[in-house]
Amino acid sequence: MPQRNLQKVQKHITKKRGAVGSMHENSRDAHRLRRAGARDERLIKHGQNVGKGRRPYLDRIWYFYEAAESLEDPLSETELSEMVIKYINRDEEELTQLQQERRKGRPPVRREEALTQRVETEQKEFKTGFWMPDLSDLDVFLGLKNWNKQWSGLSQLKFVRLTQAGDKQSSSFPPKSIS
Repeated sequence: MPQRNLQKVQKHITKKRGAVGSMHENSRDAHRLRRAGARDERLIKHGQNVGKGRRPYLDRIWYFYEAAESLEDPLSETELSEMVIKYINRDEEELTQLQQERRKGRPPVRREEALTQRVETEQKEFKTGFWMPDLSDLDVFLGLKNWNKQWSGLSQLKFVRLTQAGDKQSSSFPPKSIS
């Protein structure tokens, strides 16, 4: 998709006039080229922002995808809770290593702060409802195993919010605050 509009405009102008570099800088065609270039830049920037927003959810689903590949049967409620706890504590070793390397009285490094903040937010989310694919459902379990590793392929799966108490509520895709 990048630079698609710009290429179309350039192709149209070269068919009409010849070389793109031979036009006057304030001509109508030059303005069209600048607008098309700016439009393509906006689309690229928007795509990057959308991808950045989806990254945490894709990482989460990727973790459950890898875990589901090694399993043969759907999970029970307790196994789902255990898997979420493993997911939340996935960087525990790195966090403890960073804490041990830090000298007494020194502030934590940025990586340590980011890890502790992420763990805290995921634990809060787990108390209220952790968004994840419903691996206790056979169709979702098999669908996740056959996932094409694209964001658009996730719309066919069923998602739930699993609480620390073991309650499970159906959720929507893509995730919203509390769905």
